[in-house]
Amino acid sequence: MEEYQQSKLNRVKRGQNRATYDVDKINTILDAGFLCYVGYIYDGKPITIPMAYARREDKIYIHGSTGNRMLLSILESEKTSITVMHLDGLVLARSGLHHSVNYRSVTLFGNLKKLEKDTDKKDVLKWIVNQMVPNQWESLRPMYQKELDRTLVVEFTIETASAKVRDVGVADEPEDYELDVWAGIVPIKQVAEYPIADKGKPENMKIPKHILDYYEANK
Repeated sequence: MEEYQQSKLNRVKRGQNRATYDVDKINTILDAGFLCYVGYIYDGKPITIPMAYARREDKIYIHGSTGNRMLLSILESEKTSITVMHLDGLVLARSGLHHSVNYRSVTLFGNLKKLEKDTDKKDVLKWIVNQMVPNQWESLRPMYQKELDRTLVVEFTIETASAKVRDVGVADEPEDYELDVWAGIVPIKQVAEYPIADKGKPENMKIPKHILDYYEANK
């Protein structure tokens, strides 16, 4: 079992019993989604931006326009932190203090570089699109050169990471368990609803099988 080495940077201090540094478990959490939150400093102020991503081995890939101030800022600093989180349930306790949520979260620390080759940029964009909906890229028109020229793709190498997972029930004060107050968990999940065609030709076209497969698997 491979683990990220613990340090002051990635060690979980609060809720250490929920922490894991296991590489496979962290990758599983990363691969379960496609939205991350990237932190950076702009004009001396901290900002966090949501971004679509894809993972390959120990790399996270994000993209934006060549004028994207967040991407330009983190490339200049050569370091950043990325967070991914999945909400799995609302934990409703007998007291307000003990309300919580069940979740899976990962915090990544690493260095960055800009991808220069068009072939590499195309590969990454394909991975990001297919992480959203499998096999979607294969149904699209080829990218124009002008689109690639306007796109900045950043490779983030994970140097260290940690995850926290809460997947248990209510934790109330011992004396509160005899109270006539309902307590429990409301499970939460992200679901797909039936696809809605764009105006024009798609309204008269069959929905592609890979999109219907995604809907069926996530409804």
